[in-house]
Amino acid sequence: MDNATRERIDQLVKTNDILLFMKGSASFPMCGFSGRAVQILKACGVDAKNIGTVNVLEDDAIRQGIKDYSNWPTIPQLYVKGEFIGGSDIMMEMYESGELQQLLGTQG
Repeated sequence: MDNATRERIDQLVKTNDILLFMKGSASFPMCGFSGRAVQILKACGVDAKNIGTVNVLEDDAIRQGIKDYSNWPTIPQLYVKGEFIGGSDIMMEMYESGELQQLLGTQG
């Protein structure tokens, strides 16, 4: 990945508390895994307007670059406060254990 792409990803990750690299958008996911990731965040009590999303289908450099950036082969990818959390399977496990709600600060 070139430096410009790395810097763009870095900037996105650092300027959004909750950032989901996904296929499509929060209101119109374009794959089941991305849709599930959005639903998990909503189930945690996160307001959809507080979820930063990057549609990897609109930018090939980001689509490939994010896999190198996180060293994670699949999309979606969740970042919380600049930290890589994982994909939809990890998000689901963390949601079921209550860990994701703690991380997001949405636990009542």
